[in-house]
Amino acid sequence: MHPDLETIVLTEAQIAERIRELGEQISADYGHEPVLLIAVLRGAALFVADLARAIESPVEIDFMAVSSYGSSTKSSGVVRIIKDLDETIEGRHVLVVEDILDTGLTLKYLLKNLASRGPASLEVVTLLSKEGKQRVPISCRYIGFDVPDEFVVGYGLDYAERYRNLPYIGILKPEIYSD
Repeated sequence: MHPDLETIVLTEAQIAERIRELGEQISADYGHEPVLLIAVLRGAALFVADLARAIESPVEIDFMAVSSYGSSTKSSGVVRIIKDLDETIEGRHVLVVEDILDTGLTLKYLLKNLASRGPASLEVVTLLSKEGKQRVPISCRYIGFDVPDEFVVGYGLDYAERYRNLPYIGILKPEIYSD
């Protein structure tokens, strides 16, 4: 375990198994219909790579980068699109791939923006959902894990751009960050 962590919440094996299950569920739901996975950078990069390999349906991947955190551990609620999609989504089945559902403010903004572009369907898959943290209602069709309301890092999730490379997810020691 990394010395900056209090504890490991999800092991590499747990994450891999759940992603396999999510891939099976998504494949069953979409069948032979193509699905456009939109990964929200940077946190969802590892998740979308593993998830895409677990889905049997035809898959395409595009990326968006949004910001609402900066180097803080709490969402500011102000969302900026830093990188928009390269592909059009009109008439396509879109699955937004998120690393973590926290307050829901960023995702609500993103879903409203994407819905205005006329997709055939628009759903969300999130690896993590923070228990009791949502400030706005978000309908996630696929949820990997519910996690406690702690600052978690690893498997794509970061604090100040560190810890993304950890193969597991853990709780960052409070003395590491200064919010």
